[in-house]
Amino acid sequence: MTDTQASTASGSGGDDREVSAATIRQISLRLMPLLGFLYLIAYIDRQNVSYAKLQMVGDLGLSEAAYGLGASLFFIGYFLFEVPSNLFLEKVGARVWFARIMATWGLVTVLLGFTSSPTMFYILRFLLGAAEAGFFPGVLYCLTLWFPHSHRARAVGYFMVFSAVANAVGAAIGGLLLDMDGFLDLRGWQWVFIVTGVPALVMVPVVLKVLPSGPQEARWLSDPQKAWLKGVLDLEKAADHVADHSNPLKALADWRVLILCAAYIGFPLGAYGLSYWLPTIVKGFGVSNTVNGFLNIIPWTMVAIALWWVPRHAARFQNQVWHIAAPPLIAAVALIASVLVEGPVLQFACLCIAAPAIFSGQPVFWTLPSRFLKGATAAAGFAAINSVGNLGGFVAQTVVPKIKDETGSDLAPMLFLAACLTLAAIAVLFAERRLPRAERSSDY
Repeated sequence: MTDTQASTASGSGGDDREVSAATIRQISLRLMPLLGFLYLIAYIDRQNVSYAKLQMVGDLGLSEAAYGLGASLFFIGYFLFEVPSNLFLEKVGARVWFARIMATWGLVTVLLGFTSSPTMFYILRFLLGAAEAGFFPGVLYCLTLWFPHSHRARAVGYFMVFSAVANAVGAAIGGLLLDMDGFLDLRGWQWVFIVTGVPALVMVPVVLKVLPSGPQEARWLSDPQKAWLKGVLDLEKAADHVADHSNPLKALADWRVLILCAAYIGFPLGAYGLSYWLPTIVKGFGVSNTVNGFLNIIPWTMVAIALWWVPRHAARFQNQVWHIAAPPLIAAVALIASVLVEGPVLQFACLCIAAPAIFSGQPVFWTLPSRFLKGATAAAGFAAINSVGNLGGFVAQTVVPKIKDETGSDLAPMLFLAACLTLAAIAVLFAERRLPRAERSSDY
């Protein structure tokens, strides 16, 4: 896709380049902070269990493995409901569906603060996954309606930066909330769930009022901007290699989608394997809950920087596959080194390398499905890849603690995560060679 083609499609004249720059800038400023803030809330509500765990295990009488199973049930609910959720989003629009998602996940998060038994914990974690299902892939699908292909990796990177901010914020407030233990006769872990669940409920009316479901509803885009964007996106969707099945569920049987499902699973496995257990690892250094929380800000700040930088660097290249495959290989080495080196400072430094490496390739990865999917088929495809991939979170929360319990070794779980990340990198290299090449558009 060239600027000349976009100009012809949109009917604009010689100032098309200025229109394109203004349009992308306007969308980025208006849309991404809101979507990113919603993701921040969602990610905190998903990850708060890693801090609640430090007290909740003893109160509910759970082993590490049993708690890991309960935490991982989130991903089963997520897996089962993600594709249906995204198909509903494509039908009713982002504004209504995102508001529904937030209302239900906020309510379930607050209810987790009143968990009284292991069974209740398992049920609510499953329901939290079902409630949140569709949000992340729903945003990925929505970005295909707002950004040309050449800008999507950076848009996804900006969006995912908020997950890193969420981990940093969650780390800080998680430790502080745990130290509220006994306030109003509630345990610290209860405050973790209650306080982090309320913002999702507060944002429901904001989303209904502010978020447009698509570019044509955006009052802050001018008619020439809407015309330019429609022209560019229509030309991209008209490419011969782009599929839009009459039945979007056929995307689940598309061999290209299946290859990307297999390639992606190692990324969430590594990410959740690290993020859920990082507070426990740092706690082993002998620090307080509050210090633990603030120390965890450091690796997530580095993740945010990497999520901003890697997509921008990748945009300079026609073939961006090594921006996807190299980071997990670096992470694999860093995870193993975090156990082999001596002393908490060096161990923590290795984790600060592993964290950004695990996450930084993912924004570029998500440009791969949009090379060959559009419309409702894209909604189903994004959801399928993300839902299957996020089963890696289930594996991370069940297999990793089991390996730890069975072996008594700190190295064995990290070797498992490193092997999964290495296989993910190999799978990406295999998959990318079998996908159609995206046409490269000029930068604005």
